Amino acid sequence: QAQLVESGGGLVQAGGSLRLSCAASGLTFNRCAMGWFRQGPGKEREFVAAISWNGENTRYTDSVKGRFTISRDNAKNTVNLQMNSLKPEDTGVYYCGGRLTTSGEYVYTRSNYMGYWGNGTPVTVSA
Repeated sequence: QAQLVESGGGLVQAGGSLRLSCAASGLTFNRCAMGWFRQGPGKEREFVAAISWNGENTRYTDSVKGRFTISRDNAKNTVNLQMNSLKPEDTGVYYCGGRLTTSGEYVYTRSNYMGYWGNGTPVTVSA
């Protein structure tokens, strides 16, 4: 059974850093495009960052460019999100999503394209 498990969330002051990890099992991870999405209080789930299964293509939402970095380790079946210079507006539950794809270059930025989801890890950034 496919499973994605996020970790690394927590409470941090503005300007601080967190590193989120997502561990995958039960799926062909090295053929899955992966992404991070977040859902703030009272908001819809939104795209944050994405990476192709070959790791060569990445994409970020504008508000996190230059602050967040997505990476993956196909040998360990993990995808990570390094978050620096955190802001209060980054607060939310962060979800790891995955989609099996035939192309190593594809990235997906829409949540409805994802076939696999984790349960999320909460991130709170205090002012």
